[in-house]
Amino acid sequence: MITVYDEFIKAVDEMPNASFLCVFDETGKPKDIPYSAAVKHVEACQKIYANAGYGHGHRIALLLGQCPEMVIHFLALNGLGCTVVPINPDYRHDELLYQMSHSESDMAVVVAARTCDMKAVGEAMNRFFPVIEVGEFKNGIPKASRLVPDINVPNAKTVASILYTSGTTGRPKGCLMSNQCHLMSGDWYASRGGLLAINAGKERFYNPSPFYHINNLAVCLSCVILTRNCLILVERFSPNRWWNEVATSQATVIHYLGIIPSMLMNRPVKDEDRKHAVKFGFGGGVEPQLHRAFEERFGFPLVEIWGMTETPRVFSAHQEPRHIDTRAFGKPTSEYLAKIVDDDDKEVPRGSMGELLVRSSGKDPRIGFFSGYLKNDQATEEAWRGGWFHSGDVCLQDEDGMLYFVDRKKNIVRRGGENISAAEVEATILTHEAVAQVAVIAVKDDIREEEVMACIVIKDNVNLSNDLAEDIFRWCNKRLAYFKTPGWITFRESLPLTPSQRLQRSKIFAPEVDPRFEPGVIDLRTLKKR
Repeated sequence: MITVYDEFIKAVDEMPNASFLCVFDETGKPKDIPYSAAVKHVEACQKIYANAGYGHGHRIALLLGQCPEMVIHFLALNGLGCTVVPINPDYRHDELLYQMSHSESDMAVVVAARTCDMKAVGEAMNRFFPVIEVGEFKNGIPKASRLVPDINVPNAKTVASILYTSGTTGRPKGCLMSNQCHLMSGDWYASRGGLLAINAGKERFYNPSPFYHINNLAVCLSCVILTRNCLILVERFSPNRWWNEVATSQATVIHYLGIIPSMLMNRPVKDEDRKHAVKFGFGGGVEPQLHRAFEERFGFPLVEIWGMTETPRVFSAHQEPRHIDTRAFGKPTSEYLAKIVDDDDKEVPRGSMGELLVRSSGKDPRIGFFSGYLKNDQATEEAWRGGWFHSGDVCLQDEDGMLYFVDRKKNIVRRGGENISAAEVEATILTHEAVAQVAVIAVKDDIREEEVMACIVIKDNVNLSNDLAEDIFRWCNKRLAYFKTPGWITFRESLPLTPSQRLQRSKIFAPEVDPRFEPGVIDLRTLKKR
């Protein structure tokens, strides 16, 4: 395995008439695109990039959502050795500005609705980069403005993508993902067996995860290509469309996040619940109390996994017993190792909670992982201290080796599959003229797992009111993707600090308290809209 593009071409040669992509038309009817047709689009796209001088070392930002063009452009650029920088379509100006500046992308290809927004980013950066509306791409693009190293052939270590993941220090970090990383993640998925058995040329993957996440762009897409199967493209998860799309597209595999089983279980029981061809679900975060009930109702197993952008291979509970009444997510293997440690990185006894550390077996513990954080070697080495990758997740391992998720050590809010940095939201709220201090915490959400709560201390002489809370919300909504904005706001007289003036989020509310139901807490969730 050299590049994703190389494997795609092998798939075209071996099974040209097999379905590669499936899309839904305006009426909701599925339509398949075979490998033989897809490769023509990829080659035409690649020719346009190459004629403009784009090649090994260039970075191209793609703001294309879940359309087939996202896959086509990714494969075309991958074959040239370019690095793709996928961008969240929900990002606002400040977020786009950060990602384009940090990634130093040479060009952006975007959907028509975001062309002006991306051009405004270029103006704010005072750095010209072409912004191409995807529908106009076929008419040609400007010549590349910079030379790149004279490397003619992309290789396994070539950075295929830069995927941005939330951290605890504010802005997201750019994970450098090599071709080797992409392909190893797909091959790992394809070879799990058990309840995750995948047959070459016979599976159809329904995956509502976005392409700016590792789940779809690397794990799923690479697996589809390596097994000569079909990827069903979904704009986004919709409980109203889910079963109809799953059934009509003849999906045999579905990907899910914790929010999806919950919302599907809330729908009325219907005969259609079992009128599908799904063999298994692949995902994480299903609530233990719903897991068994979901499988009994819909007739297929939800296989819980654990993974991160930095660690695209996954642990998976794909063999019985799966312990589906718990948060079990699988066992380490002889190739992919794990251990649970305390705050001093010393391994704890079985059954004790601690941080999950992972690595590859053999001389190089980093094989199959991300190549590092862009422009942040210090953070990379800190994550890899002692030769193990520190996940930041609190887990435990039982005597049989099964791993169980407990909680997140990092200050991350996980809302509907999106990892939200509390520090990033805090930084935005602090720019509001009425705010003196703020702490962002995660609170339970009955549908989306967690929601963002902002605990705010206002400046002197500012009047407290619901109008102020809504004004702060609107301030955030103009600067952050909708899912990052606070769903709850509470005004506090002060926030708890350590003697060294560090914020103590865990002491804002007593452990037995549900912050949502405390006096004076303002519910803003109905304002959170795309």
